[in-house]
Amino acid sequence: MSEAGVTPPKGARGLVVVVGDRSGSPREQGVARDDAACGSVVSFDRRELRVIFDLYGAKVASGEWRDYAIDFSATRAVFSIFRRTSETPLFRIEKNPELARRQGAYSVIAATGLIMRRGHDLKRVVGVLDRRLKLVPAAE
Repeated sequence: MSEAGVTPPKGARGLVVVVGDRSGSPREQGVARDDAACGSVVSFDRRELRVIFDLYGAKVASGEWRDYAIDFSATRAVFSIFRRTSETPLFRIEKNPELARRQGAYSVIAATGLIMRRGHDLKRVVGVLDRRLKLVPAAE
């Protein structure tokens, strides 16, 4: 038995949280489980985050980008890039493992929904966002 006098449910994994009123009688009981018990989550690994943050840091230093958001779900991981916090994202870098064998797991999507580039190598895919301006000689 736990300190509050309530036994955890059979098969429960993780932390058991018991909430009681002032008299000490438990009102409700919740079970917090780890992500492995709830299902797998797609995320960026350290190597992928390094590639993304190298580009992001350069663009922030140049004043083009100001904020980002990272979302993880069961089907994909999304790194959203914002010019201002209150706007919709300028670009989204998505990792979708279901497409890994077909078009590639990584894609860069513009604010309009246009897929700018898709592929198997993240560094090449985010290269579409790191276009450098080239000096073109004037025609006479």
